Amino acid sequence: MTLRVIFMGTPDFSVPALRAIAEAGHELAAVYTQPPRAAGRRGLELTPSPVQREAERLGIEVRTPLSLKGEAEQAALASLNADIAVVVAYGLLLPKAVLEAPRLGCINGHASLLPRWRGAAPIQRAIMAGDAETGMMVMRMEEGLDTGPVGLVEKCAIEPDMTAGELHDRLMGLGAALIVEALARLDKGSLDFVAQRAEGVTYARKIDKSETHVDWNRPSHEVHNHIRGLSPFPGAWSEIEIAGRPERLKLLRSTLSDGAGEPGGIIDGQLTVACRTGAIRLVEVQRAGGKPAAAQVFLHGAKVEEGMKFS
Repeated sequence: MTLRVIFMGTPDFSVPALRAIAEAGHELAAVYTQPPRAAGRRGLELTPSPVQREAERLGIEVRTPLSLKGEAEQAALASLNADIAVVVAYGLLLPKAVLEAPRLGCINGHASLLPRWRGAAPIQRAIMAGDAETGMMVMRMEEGLDTGPVGLVEKCAIEPDMTAGELHDRLMGLGAALIVEALARLDKGSLDFVAQRAEGVTYARKIDKSETHVDWNRPSHEVHNHIRGLSPFPGAWSEIEIAGRPERLKLLRSTLSDGAGEPGGIIDGQLTVACRTGAIRLVEVQRAGGKPAAAQVFLHGAKVEEGMKFS
C-alpha cells in the first residue's frame, strides 16, 4: 500500500528524502518549502529552494507560505487529507493544528542522536564538539523543539578529519533511506516510537558569524574541530599578511600535527600552525575572492612561510 504524504523541507539536505518518497511510490499531496529568496550578486533575483526545484521537476504542487500560524493556511493544509507529513529541515514552526492535521501526524528526519543536538545546526555542532559519532533519527513531532519520541535510528561515525560538508552528504543519504523505511513500517502499523532520554540534552544553536574567527590560543584538537565543523560553510577564517597586506584566509581543511610554538605562528614550510598546545597542518584554504586550493598550491602563489603568524 501507499500513503498520502505532505513533504516539508527546504535545503539540499531535504532533496534526497523527497526523491526517495516519490520513488517508493507514495502519493505526494503537496510539498511545503520556504519561499524563494533574493540571491545573485545584487540580491535582486528570487531563487526557489532546492526542494521547490525538485518538486517542480517531479510535477508536485508546491506551497511556500511565510507562516503556518494562520487559520487559512492551516485549513488549506488540512484539506489535503494526508495520511502523514514528513519534515526534513523545513525551517518553519509547525503549530499544534498542523501537527495534528494528517491522520498519522508528522514525522521528522533529524541529523543527530537525540536528545543530543536538538535544534538548527546539529551537524556542525557535533563536529565542533569533537563527537565521534552521530546519526539520523526519525521521530514523531510534537510542539517542543525536537522533543518527540524516536522511531528509527541510523548511526554514523565521524571520522577524525571529516568536515561538516562531508558529514552532511553522508547523513543526507542515510536520512532518505530511513524516511522510506519509516513510511513502510507506518503503513503496516509496525513502527514503535520510544520517548527520548531525559538526560544528555544539548542544543545545536544556529552558527553565528562571530564564531567563525579561529582562536589559536585553544588546544590543537579544538582548533581542528572548529575548522572542519565550519567547512565549507560559513567557513572558519584567520588573517595573515600576504604581500605586505593583511588578508582574510578561509580555512577549509586541517589535520592534527606535531610541533609547538607561539599560537598562530607558522612553524614549517608545510603550513603547520602552532596552537596553545600542539599544532595543526592546514590542508585546504581559500583566499578572498578565490577558489578553494590545496595548501601546497596556495603556498606556490603566496609568500607565506615559516615564522609568519596568523591572527
